[in-house]
Amino acid sequence: MRKKIVAGNWKMNKTLQEGVALATELKSMLSSKPNCEVIIGTPFIHLATVAELVKGSVIKVAAENCADKESGAFTGEVSAAMVKSTGADYCILGHSERRAYYHEDYAILKEKVLLALRNGLKPIFCIGELKEEREAGKQNEVVKAQLEGSVFNLSAEEFSNIVLAYEPVWAIGTGLTATSDQAEEIHAYIRSLIAAKYGKQVAEDATILYGGSCNDKNAKELFSKPDVDGGLIGGASLVAEKFKAIIDAF
Repeated sequence: MRKKIVAGNWKMNKTLQEGVALATELKSMLSSKPNCEVIIGTPFIHLATVAELVKGSVIKVAAENCADKESGAFTGEVSAAMVKSTGADYCILGHSERRAYYHEDYAILKEKVLLALRNGLKPIFCIGELKEEREAGKQNEVVKAQLEGSVFNLSAEEFSNIVLAYEPVWAIGTGLTATSDQAEEIHAYIRSLIAAKYGKQVAEDATILYGGSCNDKNAKELFSKPDVDGGLIGGASLVAEKFKAIIDAF
């Protein structure tokens, strides 16, 4: 069965104390079970505290990244095993900011995905095109290459543990949003690629989130599309009321 998910990505925001306050507020707001799975992606230093805080609630926790190495002399890095040991369930990988600022290429991301899966984490794997790629009509080409480069090496069983997040890079933090029709069109295309690779059933069961200035105003329309299974939310996930309104869009 395809999961509906609303996931927050806090990015490099909130001190530990502020993060705990936000998670506490969110937990009390979600005392009754929502119609989707709720995930909050926090900075590494928050993970263990927030995972313990939300244990037994409807909220799951994601790391925003993990290392492409298992362990060793990699000062400042955090391994997938370390992430798992905090109580996190998910790990956001391939975010456009990691690709752009930290030069994470297909090979690095392929390693990260494998290590996350090996350690019992579910990757939320981000794909999406730049503004100039969209303007040149190359969006399909770009997402296909990103999938083939980092996740289409997996077995069907492994792939079933991946959540995809389509993020048009031109719509992240810019206030621009893909129209619901644009989102549906590319989500349907992504699902067709999965079907061609793994078969119709795996494609039907795959969760594909939309990320790109999804907020409390446009979530309902985006989520009404048959191939949009939820959202990966940036700025709006930092305000409990706004995040709750997006969850309520289901």
